[in-house]
Amino acid sequence: MSLDVGTPRSETAPPVTPVRTAPRRSRSRLASIGLHGALGLASLIAVFPVFWVVVVSFKPNSKAIEATPSLVDESSLDNYRDVLSGAKGAFLTWFGNSVLIAGLTTVLAVLLAASTAYALSRFRFPGRHWLLLSFLVVQMFPFAVLIVPLYNILLNMGLQGSALGLVLVYCSTAIPFCTYMLKGYFDGIPADIDEAGRVDGLSPFGVFWRLVLPLARPGLAVTAFYSFIVAWSEVAFASAFLSASDESKTLAVGLQVFVQQNRAEWGHLAAASVLVAIPAVAVFYAVQRFLVSGLSAGSVKG
Repeated sequence: MSLDVGTPRSETAPPVTPVRTAPRRSRSRLASIGLHGALGLASLIAVFPVFWVVVVSFKPNSKAIEATPSLVDESSLDNYRDVLSGAKGAFLTWFGNSVLIAGLTTVLAVLLAASTAYALSRFRFPGRHWLLLSFLVVQMFPFAVLIVPLYNILLNMGLQGSALGLVLVYCSTAIPFCTYMLKGYFDGIPADIDEAGRVDGLSPFGVFWRLVLPLARPGLAVTAFYSFIVAWSEVAFASAFLSASDESKTLAVGLQVFVQQNRAEWGHLAAASVLVAIPAVAVFYAVQRFLVSGLSAGSVKG
């Protein structure tokens, strides 16, 4: 029996049919105009209250309550001069207290939240999931419910009426959210980086401080901004845990002296409000390039 062994046939692969994607529907001109008009209207609605406060800040108190104050007539810097000079409240003292409390809160909250989030992301230990769940549960309680127990705790510790006690209170409310946010961000950093650092002789803390934290700058920026805003603009805790003297008030509490039961100095209040908003806006612009990536990374990984 003979076998006819010839040249092997070349097998050609079947042609690949290109996948046709649905054509992207272009938006009509009318729909585009309507969308941009709605966005512009929403922007005007959001910006108008801020614009109105700025306009009122240049008006005397007698003209500040008018329905349509003029943008030019009787405009002056007298309100800002009175607020900054101390003629209307100890603004600079309040400003210094707010900077101190907000700065300490930001540093402590970010450091503690970052170390806790790193431990939750890299290590497996008993009670880990319950600890994460407790951070979420803490966020469900309104701040007003916590005033009485926190007041008793600070009173027993001898920190009632002090700036340090208020910093600890702010940290207790900011750290749970910051920890959960940073934990999701650390999950997105490969664990191989930690192993490579240990091979090079770094300690666990050295790996965390020198390798992981620099890669987590967007997440750190988000948590730092959140901690700063919590301490900068909060009123309820500051009113309850600080003494009533002007030397210990923060800006958010000090603004209440311009609006009392028998009088209201709207021009000075508006001027002080503009000055209070400037540091918050400056911090926002300093970290804005990290906010989008930090928020998205911390929200989709857990």
